[in-house]
Amino acid sequence: MADNGELRRLSELVVRVVAADPGLRGEAEDACQAAWVEFLGRPVGVRDRSRLGAWLSTVARRHAIRSVRRQARGAGMDLAADGAAESPEAVAVRGDLAAALWRTVEGLPDRHRRLMWLLAHRPELSAREVAAELGVSPSSLGKLRSRCLAVLRYRLTAQGYSYP
Repeated sequence: MADNGELRRLSELVVRVVAADPGLRGEAEDACQAAWVEFLGRPVGVRDRSRLGAWLSTVARRHAIRSVRRQARGAGMDLAADGAAESPEAVAVRGDLAAALWRTVEGLPDRHRRLMWLLAHRPELSAREVAAELGVSPSSLGKLRSRCLAVLRYRLTAQGYSYP
């Protein structure tokens, strides 16, 4: 295959590629390891050695996305807003709604997906920090957010979900 230095450089590249998406930064290293494990467990490896980096990056990104989705689904699913235990039906409905929301978010343009992830998972960030993460000016963030939420609302409504 390759020497340890080459493997290390390849791993660093994969981590950088995954971490380039602000929503996946926290998962980059674990996703890289998962990609290597998947590669080593394959009966037939990547045929063209020059494509290994691209293959690992793609697989690592998919692992990171699945991990973020699992975390989003698992966050706060078993308690109602008042702290009382929810019925299994209410938890299931909320889980379905969350899954529909994030499936719809996946279909948005990249900047909108990243904005939604930052709003949902990094509420401590200021508007200036969110704008910096997205590569937009702080003055245009409000318009971007409004357009993103309008598109998201439209797509969810088209799928049969209502807005309260």
